[in-house]
Amino acid sequence: MARRRFRSNQRHEPTTERSFQEYILSTPAPQTSRTELLRLIRGGEDTFLELKVKLSNTEKIAQEIVALANTGGGVVIFGVNDQLRVEGVDDPERVQEDLVRICREEIQPPLVPYIDRIALDNGRRIVALDIESKRRPYRTRDGRFYLRIGAEKREASREEISSLLDEARPLRYEDVPALGATMADIDEAHLWSYLREFEGGAFEEATVVGYPTADVLERDLLLATTDGQDTVPTVAGLMLFGHDERTAELLPRVSVTATRFSGDSLQSPIVERIKVSGNLGTIYEGLTRFVRQYCDLSEVRPKSLASVLEDESPVPARASYHRGVVAEAITNMLAHRDLALRDLPSRLHVFDHSLEFVNSRRSTGFSPVAQKAIRYGMPERLNPRLAAVLTSSAYGLKPTLRGLPDLLREAKRFSNRKAEIVSFNDEFRLKIYGS
Repeated sequence: MARRRFRSNQRHEPTTERSFQEYILSTPAPQTSRTELLRLIRGGEDTFLELKVKLSNTEKIAQEIVALANTGGGVVIFGVNDQLRVEGVDDPERVQEDLVRICREEIQPPLVPYIDRIALDNGRRIVALDIESKRRPYRTRDGRFYLRIGAEKREASREEISSLLDEARPLRYEDVPALGATMADIDEAHLWSYLREFEGGAFEEATVVGYPTADVLERDLLLATTDGQDTVPTVAGLMLFGHDERTAELLPRVSVTATRFSGDSLQSPIVERIKVSGNLGTIYEGLTRFVRQYCDLSEVRPKSLASVLEDESPVPARASYHRGVVAEAITNMLAHRDLALRDLPSRLHVFDHSLEFVNSRRSTGFSPVAQKAIRYGMPERLNPRLAAVLTSSAYGLKPTLRGLPDLLREAKRFSNRKAEIVSFNDEFRLKIYGS
């Protein structure tokens, strides 16, 4: 292990995936000193070092490389026998070419090899292949995974492959166990109502015995995880199907603040401000009621202002919005929050002539290219499981529009003004205008 750390420190490599990609494309691999190689050889084979006399069987070499890459990286040195005697290779240039081909064609995902050709004082030449493991798990071209245990390689078991894949899969905040939550905090009536919408397809009620909420939530919906002996709902599971009181208590950041301003700016006097808490279904209904309290929702654009004036009504007409646009805007706000950001609550602002939906969303890397891409339907989902359930008709919200492009198009048609999308200070803001 110490030898492996020594080589990594020698390269001064970056730690992040993005900077690593820039590193391997722009930085030449430093040359390995003869002293270092001889020191490695004298120590013999171990978890991070494989010695080969020559490169003869490309299939086995690919397996050795995959095993090292999946176990944390290492070095393969060609030109050394099992007795640790340096015999050298006859054509190091050909060995290098074959190694490049193997790393590119025989291994998935392809490896970027660091290859050193070393000439010793006695005239013999050896080739050293330094293997990194930045993008594991790796597999051979025929789809086999290998690990290195000590000085030997072996094919990975099913459990080990699963562990490697879990390690490679990015862990999102929605998949983190909800701290302090138990399965008793799940609203079973809501959950099983959702599941019954899939009856005849994915869900077969006849095969269900005793309503196994924990099993279904963990194995079928991926919205729970096992914490030692107990099954615990994830953050997404609690947000979607938790009891309102417990969800508000355990995940206070899920709440949304709704404010009615008497004017068209944040500096206008506040008419009413409430905090809507509970699971996402409850929050959706609460925000919809709040908007209806101060705005008109319809499917058809209302009469023109001239017609309203002709009515000689003493009360100014309220702003009117397309019902589907408002529903999709609320759904979008609840589905795509950056849950890992603290102290940035979601907010709904109701102005005299517009509605503004403010969400937590990291601005870095999102603006301005992604702002344009999402207008064309390119997904930027932070919570894919949560969003999939929330936007499903089985969940009960039943949105009439599908996605931001539909929202933007219908909002422009209804009010004759384009909706505004901006992202700054780790907040995503969507403003739609009334008619």
